[in-house]
Amino acid sequence: MSDNKILEVEDITLRFGGVTAINGVSFHVTEGELFAVIGPNGAGKTSVFNSISQVYKPQEGDIRWKGESLMGKRPDAVANLGIARTFQNIALFGQMTVIDNILTGRHIRMNGNWFDGMKWFGKAKKEEMENRERVEDIIDFLEINQWRKFPVALLPYGIQKRVELGRALAMDPELLLLDEPVAGMNLEETEDMARFILDIREELGISMVMVEHDMGLVMDIADRILVVDFGKPIGTGLPDEVQANPDVIAAYLGTELSDEVA
Repeated sequence: MSDNKILEVEDITLRFGGVTAINGVSFHVTEGELFAVIGPNGAGKTSVFNSISQVYKPQEGDIRWKGESLMGKRPDAVANLGIARTFQNIALFGQMTVIDNILTGRHIRMNGNWFDGMKWFGKAKKEEMENRERVEDIIDFLEINQWRKFPVALLPYGIQKRVELGRALAMDPELLLLDEPVAGMNLEETEDMARFILDIREELGISMVMVEHDMGLVMDIADRILVVDFGKPIGTGLPDEVQANPDVIAAYLGTELSDEVA
């Protein structure tokens, strides 16, 4: 992990009518860092993700990617800059195979036109073959080869979550936003996903921001943590520092859980 800041969120505030979803949130992410955002339900965690990807447009503050403001950009333009995300609720194409679902993540990396693609020759054929090779690499990386030709609707929940992660990786991101990557998983599935997340950082060198409710996972694998409550930041620091923060304990962790994950 370097000291080079690639993402800077500066004092953003997001309102929906009279409701303030995010209130003065600031943090940064450095190259190779795994940064976590935690907080109670309704604390504004996913709203932070939606603001980074510009699905939501904060009324105040700034969000910078490698020094360039993201404010006002379209979500697809943000994705093209190298920021990909997964979703809390699985958003796959159920009747499509694992291969084809992950291949949809390559769309922004494809440059051929529809006419060449229809005839499937020359540059278009070469480009598709290259993208399919990239998808096969991701399938091997996530250890889902045995399901590669299955419609994802037929797959176990934990495997579907891996496929969604694979689709995000197919975008070749420099920053990956993980929205509750282990939500609904059993212990074995959670341990597998934690291993893949660490491998993404160590082997692929991708920086990550993770929203997650599993405090054991967060404390084990995150480099730094931001805690939000009712849209306000109440603590930022290393896992041990966050666990010991009285405001965090009162708002979220609770004494019993804090002792458990210590």
